[in-house]
Amino acid sequence: MTIGTFTVRPLDPMKDAELLHGWVTHPKAAFWMMQDARLEDVERAYLEIAADEHHHAYLGLHDGEPAFLMEKYDPAHRELVGLYDPEPGDVGMHFLVAPTDRPVHGFTKAVITAVMDELFADPRTRRVVVEPDVDNKAVHALNEAVGFVPAREIDKPEKRALLSFCTREQFLAKRSRAARGVAI
Repeated sequence: MTIGTFTVRPLDPMKDAELLHGWVTHPKAAFWMMQDARLEDVERAYLEIAADEHHHAYLGLHDGEPAFLMEKYDPAHRELVGLYDPEPGDVGMHFLVAPTDRPVHGFTKAVITAVMDELFADPRTRRVVVEPDVDNKAVHALNEAVGFVPAREIDKPEKRALLSFCTREQFLAKRSRAARGVAI
């Protein structure tokens, strides 16, 4: 079974804010920490990202329809400043899958794989860095499935996070094993 085609485009904070507002305030997005955000809060947050040279947001499309949010950032300048020693080629990442009433088995794993493909399409990216909430067990399992290795827990201002890394080689090895049907 094929899941479909994934593409990304730059997020338009004003055009996409209403759509995003529904996603980030949905109960399944609790770890996104915007449950009480108003539409104006979402617009402002993504206008700030759009103006930031070290942080970028993208709308992910599944067969041409909005399906996920992807953010990439430079961890030497955002999110993780002072919490670890960044290496050349490090890229930070967040992703959020749109809520749905008709879940498709394997969809979220396909999304994170598409996000990783997008990040590693840039030859300068050597390693992807994530810092999900320590209690977000579902995303830890997804991260592991695409090659992330936990490093340690860290304290961020808004949460206790699990700092994890995935090199290009780790990601490609997991993709290769998955393509061969080897349990990962």
